[in-house]
Amino acid sequence: MIKRKLGQGLEVSALSLGAMGYGKARELPDRAEMIALLRTAVERGMDFFDTAEVYGPWTNEEMVGEALAPVREKVKIATKFGWDIDQETGQHRGGVNSKPAQIRRAVEGSLKRLRTDHIDLYYQHRVDPDVPMEDVAGAVKDLIAEGKVLWFGLSEAGAQSILRAHAVQPIAVLQSEYSLWTREPEAEIIPTIGELGIGLVPYSPLGKGFLTGKIDANTTFDQSDIRADTPRFSEEARIANQKLIDLIRKIGEKHGATPAQVALAWLLAQKPWIVPLFGTRKLERFEENIGALNVTLDQSDLDEIEQANIVIQGARYPEAMLRRSGL
Repeated sequence: MIKRKLGQGLEVSALSLGAMGYGKARELPDRAEMIALLRTAVERGMDFFDTAEVYGPWTNEEMVGEALAPVREKVKIATKFGWDIDQETGQHRGGVNSKPAQIRRAVEGSLKRLRTDHIDLYYQHRVDPDVPMEDVAGAVKDLIAEGKVLWFGLSEAGAQSILRAHAVQPIAVLQSEYSLWTREPEAEIIPTIGELGIGLVPYSPLGKGFLTGKIDANTTFDQSDIRADTPRFSEEARIANQKLIDLIRKIGEKHGATPAQVALAWLLAQKPWIVPLFGTRKLERFEENIGALNVTLDQSDLDEIEQANIVIQGARYPEAMLRRSGL
């Protein structure tokens, strides 16, 4: 698999696999299958994997640690701190907590669960308004000096937070939602990190499944599915947003590619320091997604997407979640 350079010398496979969906709940009935998929991804040349202490909490990191322990020297593992999790019980108390003492406790737990002596990329999961970014960056800087962390990252941080943290400890990666239907980072975030030499790892590059072309106005969602309450997945929004699917399907036909592959190829074409982060529980979807590396959109394709000027309808998260997460 081809490699890409993010920031601060971090070089990884051009696509990354996110494991959130494998262990976000405390019960994981298909654990063996998920471990097999992670190991297959390594065999296919992927070396960049993403988890977080809050997924579960802890079940996800434990599974990723078990899956990647036999191939630890071949991979780079990203995990995250920053939610208010009791480090003794694993209880998620709600809200954020990036106090230096909490970061110190969190990293020790993550190292143990991931079965490793270092974390390659350590993200602050969400900005903590009660803790100065300088203190957060300083805490991670200390962990880097101790060899427990190799690179520092932020997730969903604004430009000012990025600048303040970067002045204390250079940031390698920003992880934020970015895709053909979530383009807000283009206004300020992407120019800022471009100037600073920070790489971008876009999560939800397939728009929570919408950009695969497999969701339409007739699709129904279980009430346990966040999309059931997400404005962007209302029936009205899905009908309006179908214009985007029609467009990328048309472009895909030109390249012999699926809509999902076009959506990923579009991200790869934006900047050489972008590495999309996708999640899947199925091997066939994994194979489809990495097939995007064989799809090269030409300038006429990119121009066609821009000139269509499709305005996406609906907020990307329920209002309550937007407030809680600071998005």
